[in-house]
Amino acid sequence: MTRAQRKQDHINYALSTGQQRRTGFDEVAFVHQSLPNIAVDEIHLQTKIGELNWSSPIFINAMTGGGGVTTLEINKELSILSRETGLAIAVGSQMSALKERDERKTYEIVRKHNPNGMILGNLGSEATVQQAKDAVEMIEANALQIHLNVIQELTMPEGDRDFRGALERILEVAENIPVPVIVKETGFGISAEAAKSLSHSNITAIDIGGFGGTNFSKIENKRRKRMLDFFNDWGIPTAISIAESHAASSKPILASGGIQNSLDIVKSLGLGASAAGMAGVILKQLLESGLNDTIDEVKQIHTDIQFLMCALGCRRIEDLHSVPMVLSGNVYHWLHVRGLKPERYSNRTLNQ
Repeated sequence: MTRAQRKQDHINYALSTGQQRRTGFDEVAFVHQSLPNIAVDEIHLQTKIGELNWSSPIFINAMTGGGGVTTLEINKELSILSRETGLAIAVGSQMSALKERDERKTYEIVRKHNPNGMILGNLGSEATVQQAKDAVEMIEANALQIHLNVIQELTMPEGDRDFRGALERILEVAENIPVPVIVKETGFGISAEAAKSLSHSNITAIDIGGFGGTNFSKIENKRRKRMLDFFNDWGIPTAISIAESHAASSKPILASGGIQNSLDIVKSLGLGASAAGMAGVILKQLLESGLNDTIDEVKQIHTDIQFLMCALGCRRIEDLHSVPMVLSGNVYHWLHVRGLKPERYSNRTLNQ
């Protein structure tokens, strides 16, 4: 099977397997504020990720590229969506374009249609410094995502089986390329231990890529003769992974993994994230409803976020890190037995 065919399979299986809604967000609740003392027009949605200034706390997370005309058309529309809504956008892994030059256009199309936008490149942790520089140059990237996908690779029939030296390669890339590096998981979550290891590096941010959304184990198992079912329920739910990483690292935390709506986004920000990535939901909306409807939906989500922030008395994204929240069920239990003090969320006070 060619790499392009595999990319197209990933899109088809991602849509067919869908979103699991096992993120933990349903066990996270805000404490209602009856006297928020704020107006909607006072609320600002800008957020800062290290040296990167984003106009929105939402970003379009890495999805595709390298799959021929199908992925070119998807990336074209995603690029227009990002341009029209002010969202940062990440492309899928660019390794295919580094190995097959004909695939470069499926990534370059993003910069072509969004010349002034915030665009993130993407490579796996096996990438060399030169490959990272080439990926950044290819799309004039403002930052580079380096993804961690051990479970996907192990489940993938033709996947990698050697993950030695990943952290050292990430550190080397971060020290030698001209743009910030964001390390991201691909649907199985970043633990406190991993976040702590990354916090001692010169990367800019951690995208936790939690469990509960698109499941790449299930996707790769669809391509296997003998399925590795034990990986289908493997991972750290998104809400828990945000809390673990925020507690263990001073780096900005990006939330992703099954984020479906404005309330999920604001809960992510309340748990400690500085921005939230959406992928599967946006792809489904784009393919089923078209570009214009998807643009309208993103604009409505921005309005929803402002309404939610108004209800909580928050003028800025960082204010959400101080609002009281109550965690319950498995989210509370997990954080409690991990020694991460879930009650700390309940006792916070927003100083207005």
